[in-house]
Formats: sequence, structure tokens, C-alpha cells
Amino acid sequence: MRLFWAVLGRFHHPAQVITTVFGLAILLGTTLLSSPMATASGEPAGLVTALFTATSAVCVNGLTVVDTATHWSALGEMVIAVLIQVGGLGIMTLATVFTLLVSRRLGLRARLSAQAEAKVLNAGDLRRVVGKVVVFNLSCEAVVGTVLTLRFVLGYGEPVGRGLYLGVFHAVSSFNNAGFALWPDSLVRFSADPWICLTVATAVIVGGLGYPVVFELRRSWRRPGRWSLLTRITLAVTTVLLAGGTLIFLVTEWTNPRTLGPMDGNGKLLASFFTAVMPRSAGFNTIDIAQMHPSSWLVTELLMFVGGGSAGTAGGIKVTTMGLLAFIVWAELRGESRVNIGHRRLTEAAQRQAVSLTVLSVSLVALFTYVLLVLTPHSLDRVLFEVVSAFSTTGLSVSVAPEASPPAQVLLTLLMFVGRIGPLTLGSALALKERGRRYELPEEDVIVG
Repeated sequence: MRLFWAVLGRFHHPAQVITTVFGLAILLGTTLLSSPMATASGEPAGLVTALFTATSAVCVNGLTVVDTATHWSALGEMVIAVLIQVGGLGIMTLATVFTLLVSRRLGLRARLSAQAEAKVLNAGDLRRVVGKVVVFNLSCEAVVGTVLTLRFVLGYGEPVGRGLYLGVFHAVSSFNNAGFALWPDSLVRFSADPWICLTVATAVIVGGLGYPVVFELRRSWRRPGRWSLLTRITLAVTTVLLAGGTLIFLVTEWTNPRTLGPMDGNGKLLASFFTAVMPRSAGFNTIDIAQMHPSSWLVTELLMFVGGGSAGTAGGIKVTTMGLLAFIVWAELRGESRVNIGHRRLTEAAQRQAVSLTVLSVSLVALFTYVLLVLTPHSLDRVLFEVVSAFSTTGLSVSVAPEASPPAQVLLTLLMFVGRIGPLTLGSALALKERGRRYELPEEDVIVG
């Protein structure tokens, strides 16, 4: 482990370490999934298929080019589950835990690298926070796995061994917002089962809130007046998106005979809520996404692009970024020179990061959409949906990825990697060093709009 950190210590920025180690994890996953033992047929999976699946698992995305339930063997499925766990918990977090177990201490380079991955504000608290993250992650997966196992065994007559396998796999997949399922139709067969749907949805929401928010709620859930801006914004925007998404899907798809139409009232409400939760970054579905109205696709794309909370397992630009942008626009409309949220003033650095992340994300989505439109015969609405899903590490699909050519699948693979690492993190990883300006230039106003 000391050699591991010594090698990574050659990099000049923690973001470079994160990018490199995630890449190595994907390379290892690709190698394992390329083995004949990883497929149900015994034939080696193609390189692009193995690479795409490994990237999707490590990046907790869920997009697939082959059916997980029928293409991969039990060994292949276990490899996917491990890759999901590694990606969701964070490569740097796992490496930090292993280092602590071996040496009981951390070097500065290792501490900063793990801090960057876990989004910990105080490097001195890293050891305590990492321990809490691991315990919380495994505890939640254990609870979800227990509920799902009991339901599969008692409600659907699965053997105990098979029920446990299904419960653990989908607990890992749901809490880490991965969206891999072991049925060809994802979770459509359980669309009317609240035990399955609500358990999975709850795991997705909790995993996507972000560890800082969850830990703060545990400490001071009875004192909301003392919550930080991060917690307030995360909870407020999450509530609005979930409630708004549920209502929109309920109204838009109510009479659609290919989605909610055949269900009763309670079933429609449950399916609408589940469909509103999954764009946070989990690719499960209980209705056929490809059969939804284009207006529902647009709403889903917006929800996917926003994603979940910071420092959690969800993707997207994050609900905090969306909330900050709303306050920035509101302050500008009111003609205020400072952005105030409650009794706090938002720092200029946070404002720049929110705007930069959003602009970079929109640019990447636009670029990859254009390229895939050239490489595939699909329409703009379908390609845009798949691109946003890949970038936001959501995994919902309208069947573009499985039908795409190998070059298009490689591009989607790259987009999943960029979406998991984050545009700003990837950009800083490519920079050799940070440059500080030692002087200020004269100001000049420019007409905007």
C-alpha cells in the first residue's frame, strides 16, 4: 500500500490521482469481464462490451449494451457488483481505509487525495469521516438487502440462496445509484409491489443525498435552524424535484396505454414516484422508458442533468449547483451585488464553480450529442436522452446504446467516465499546476445580452 501511494505521489494534483485510479479500476474490470468465465455462454465478451460494462459499473451508471441477466455469468455479475461498490464508495475512500488498516496513519499526499474524492472540507477529520462513510454505506446496504431478500423469498417463492443473492446485488446497485438489475425488464415486473419499489427508491434517495448532508441530519435533525446551506439547499431542491417530477409524470403518462394507462390509481402513483426518483442517478425503471411521451423524456432529461446531492453516489451537476444557480439569478434580477441565502452570503468562489460546472456540462452534452447524431441513425430526442443519461451516470435508456456502433459505444464510455469524475475535476487533473496571479488588471464593463 505504501508503494501504491508512492507511485501516485508522482502526480501534482489529487484530481490526477482520482482520475488515474478510476481508470485503473475500469481497466481491471474490463480485463475480468473479458474472461470466458464472466459470460453465460462461455465465449469471451468483446472488448468494447467489457469496457462499456466495466465503465458503467465503476461509474455507477447502469447503461448497458447487453442484457445483464442473460449475458453475464454469476461470476460476471459478481464482478459487476464489486465494481459498483468500489465506484460508489470511492476509490480513494477504499484506498484510505486499507492504508489505515495497514499503517494506522496517512501521509499528506494520500490524505489530500482521499479528501478530494470524499469532498471532505477538513483534511484533519478525514480518518473519522472515512470510517463513518464506510460504516454508513455498508449498514444501509445491509438493511436494504435484508428487506429485498425477505420479499423475494416470502413474496415470490425464491430459494433462500437465490433470494439472498438478488437482495444483496440490488441493494448494492440501488444504494450506489447504479441501476443494474438482474431481470431483462429491469424492475417492470415489480411495478405494483411497494415493498420492492419503495425500498429501492429509498435507497437511491439516501445514497444520492450525499454523506455530508446525511451526517448533519443525524447530528441535528431536531434543529433545522442550525443546518448548513448545503443541507438546506439539498433537501429543498430534492423535495421540489421529487414532488414536481411525480406530478408531471402522473399527469403526462396517465392515459398512455404503453406506460401508466393499464395501472390502477395507486399503481400509477407508485410508478410515477419511482420514475421521478430514478433520474437522480439510478437506472432502474418500472415502466418502459422508450414508450413514454417525448414531453416526459424532456422532464426526465432535466432531472437527470441535475442529479442528486454533492459527495454522494448520484451524478449530474448536483442539486446544490442547481440551487446556487437559482439564487444567483434571483440576486441578479433584484439588482443585488451579493448573493445572499438566508442569513449567509454565498462566496464568489462557489458562484464561479456553479456557473463553470454548468457551462462545461452543457457544452459536453451538446458536443457528444452532435457526434452521436453523426454516428447513429437515431433522432435527436433519443440521442439527447442517452447522452444526458450517460453524462449524469443515470443509466436510463431508450435503446440507443445497445444498437449503437462500436465507435459510438466507445464515445458513450468516455462520457460516462467524464460524468463520474466531473468536468472540473477532470480539467484540474489535466492541468500541470495551479497558477496564481500576482497582480490585478484594470476593470472594464462589457454589455451583456
